[in-house]
Amino acid sequence: MASDTDREKFVRLAEARVTKALKDIKLIGNLSNRSNYSYTEQDAKKIYQALRRAIDDMKTKFDSKGASEEEIFKL
Repeated sequence: MASDTDREKFVRLAEARVTKALKDIKLIGNLSNRSNYSYTEQDAKKIYQALRRAIDDMKTKFDSKGASEEEIFKL
């Protein structure tokens, strides 16, 4: 789509990326099934904190047009 305006491009990419992120978050939530997985409360807390930090960073970028460093998650 070479003739995409900046707005059209933003909408197209935002819809695809947010949809994928929501699906991936749901899949992370599936890890809470103790019948299939073994984890500690500390593991769950680390996952929640990593996701919260990523959302806070994303919000900061939209609020201030700033960039932050990419983070790699490890348990």
